[in-house]
Amino acid sequence: MTQADEVCLAAGMANVLSAEKRQQVIALGRLGWPLRRIENTTGVRRETASAYLKAAGIAIARRPWGHGPKPAKGVSTDPVGAKPASGGEVSTDSAVRTPLPAAVPGAVDGPPPGRAPSASACEPYRELIEDAVGRHRNAMAIYQDLVSLHGFTAKYASVRRFVRKLVGNTSAEARAVIQTAPGEEAQVDYGDGPMVRHPQTGKYRRVRLFVLTLGCSRKSVRLLTWQSSTRTWAELHQEGFRRLGGSVRVVVLDNLREGVLKPDIYDPTLNPLYRDLLKHYGVTALPCRIGDPDRKGKVESGVGHAKRTPLKGMRFETIEEAQRYLDHWEERWADTRIHGTTKRQVAAMFAEERPFLQPLPLEPFRSPSISTAGRRCSPRAKVCRSRRPRAASPRSSVRRRVPSFPCRPMAVPAFGYPNSPATTCTPTISTGMFYGFNSASRSAVSP
Repeated sequence: MTQADEVCLAAGMANVLSAEKRQQVIALGRLGWPLRRIENTTGVRRETASAYLKAAGIAIARRPWGHGPKPAKGVSTDPVGAKPASGGEVSTDSAVRTPLPAAVPGAVDGPPPGRAPSASACEPYRELIEDAVGRHRNAMAIYQDLVSLHGFTAKYASVRRFVRKLVGNTSAEARAVIQTAPGEEAQVDYGDGPMVRHPQTGKYRRVRLFVLTLGCSRKSVRLLTWQSSTRTWAELHQEGFRRLGGSVRVVVLDNLREGVLKPDIYDPTLNPLYRDLLKHYGVTALPCRIGDPDRKGKVESGVGHAKRTPLKGMRFETIEEAQRYLDHWEERWADTRIHGTTKRQVAAMFAEERPFLQPLPLEPFRSPSISTAGRRCSPRAKVCRSRRPRAASPRSSVRRRVPSFPCRPMAVPAFGYPNSPATTCTPTISTGMFYGFNSASRSAVSP
């Protein structure tokens, strides 16, 4: 029992936190989070979190007392003798109009050639825009394609007005904005990627889109993968940290199996491999509560932005081609855009946030287990069993010879880094019980 547990028991509190939950509370306390925010995020009561922080020697952040002046309600700023406007419409035009400049000698009167005075700048591209709208591409994606492929010189507002006339206008729902400090938080999630031709089957297949978004600058890293697993999930985090040039202190994720084995409102159980990866980079995981996707709304917006804008209706022949297209769009359009919430350029905000990221470790993360040729090995296991489907169980009077695979150390690449220690399996034959292993065969296998 640790010193913090003894303090809690001495104070009459019976809820002793697990080691993982205790480390989470201490990590958030070191970031300067107040007790109320820690309670809302982790579900640990303020009294319990305060006892653990005091036992760890961490100063408890206090919320500032008092609030700013409240705006006056029902107070009119009009003068006393002012009267409301008449029932007619009020004109906002200036009473004095600026005279038009004189015509330049030799100039041709009338609008510039190419389109009618009332026609839109998008009229020459009507067929292209209608085809893109038929593939459910939004106005921003259409505008980017027109600029990149057809030399469109008008503004985005022209394309937006033209598309609104075709499909109508819908208002967005208001959401709460969560403010985070630079280098403090990142949000991760999966989404649906584009259709890519599979190299083995030759058929188009939808790949998965991994998105890592910084909470302060909204800078995102978007990666494509054929399928997901715990190992792939960890590799995508490594690549995301490498592209950002550093790691954050808190990662907010959904309750997917690659990261969270047992979702719980108070004490979720993380995947061991994912937990070790975050510990290697000095990151604390904060799984979202079930049914609360708004907690990671920034990465949800990043996933939707990629699905609606660059990837909607697109098909690629290889996944490398799709990744190059996505990286080009990220650098050309996503990083240079003015974010709708912050009203600032994403690249400029990331340049300010990057010095606050944690430096990457000198040693890369190495997985404790590795899968080879359909067999899973572990440093603690003495025998690796094949993951191929087994045949029907024979009758009890028949004994079969079952292959066993003793694990031997061998230098093979792990997580993309050379000379990483891992294990390999060498098949041998031992006599065991039905698709199992007896004690003699286990003792004969050398670790």
